[in-house]
Amino acid sequence: MYYQFFGISKNPFNMTPDPEFLYLTSQHREALAGLTYAILGQKGFLVLTGEAGTGKTTLLQKVLQHLPPSRIKSSVILNPTLTAAEFLEMALLDFGISEVPTSKAQRLVMLQQLLVKADDEKRICALIVDEAHKLSAEVLEEIRLLGNFERSDHKLLQILFLGQNELGDLLNRPDLRQLKQRVAARFSIGALADAEVELYIGYRWKKAGGKQGAPFSAESLDRIIRFSKGIPRVINAICDNALIQAFGEGASAVEASHVLESCLALDLVSPSRPVPPATPPTAAPPTVAPPTALPTVPLPPNAPAPLSLPSLDRYRDRAPSRSLFARWVQKLHLAN
Repeated sequence: MYYQFFGISKNPFNMTPDPEFLYLTSQHREALAGLTYAILGQKGFLVLTGEAGTGKTTLLQKVLQHLPPSRIKSSVILNPTLTAAEFLEMALLDFGISEVPTSKAQRLVMLQQLLVKADDEKRICALIVDEAHKLSAEVLEEIRLLGNFERSDHKLLQILFLGQNELGDLLNRPDLRQLKQRVAARFSIGALADAEVELYIGYRWKKAGGKQGAPFSAESLDRIIRFSKGIPRVINAICDNALIQAFGEGASAVEASHVLESCLALDLVSPSRPVPPATPPTAAPPTVAPPTALPTVPLPPNAPAPLSLPSLDRYRDRAPSRSLFARWVQKLHLAN
């Protein structure tokens, strides 16, 4: 809609999990490297958690890109709201088995044969469950038992759970402690920091073919940061709608008013609630008076000679707050 107007070739703020547009923060890089290593190392159960919209599914697509296709055979479950029987059937279907038997025993034998054959061919089988926080306890127990397919030195099935932060609470249930104990590695990704939001927008704009910087004013970026709370999916929605607003007005740049209209349309802000100021006022730091020198106290005629503490000389002038210890050291040298 606005691609030609702003000089780009594709939508920079698409809501689909396109790994080409994944902006890698330090958290994303750590999770990407860790998950890739853990799957290739056949560690067994893995967990990736994060708030909704932080890019878990997009990161998963990036992980699958990093894994060598000749070595990986994967089954990805995108909708885990299934019964235990349906889950096993879905896993087999996504592994490429078109004729799934009705008997659970036959399904397990078929899965075992698939895993052993792949292992003999030096291939790794990975079962990936997205939205894993929605799994029932019954299905989680069935998945735990699938982890029993193993050889003496490695697991035959690598199982990766992706889910919102509630997944951590789910795994903390007493009846799921055996599953939690089997998790070999856990990773987490969170919202973008304020400074990362502008970098995120600029990165996606460049990936979309933008030759110039992203056309967002400083004030509009400030509002995007505040209204999105650093959630990439929300940033995408705000930016896409704001670009449409600017395009409709023939404006060459997105201004704060466009972002506000976008947030109102997305119900991210209420028209009856005032917009918070761009930069909250901060109280001036308290004025700290400089330390005053301690007065010289004359010693009585019969007082012993002052102590010589050369090893403590460095404390006389380097204690900015004049601690009790520093003042004591200074007093010992007043008579020198």
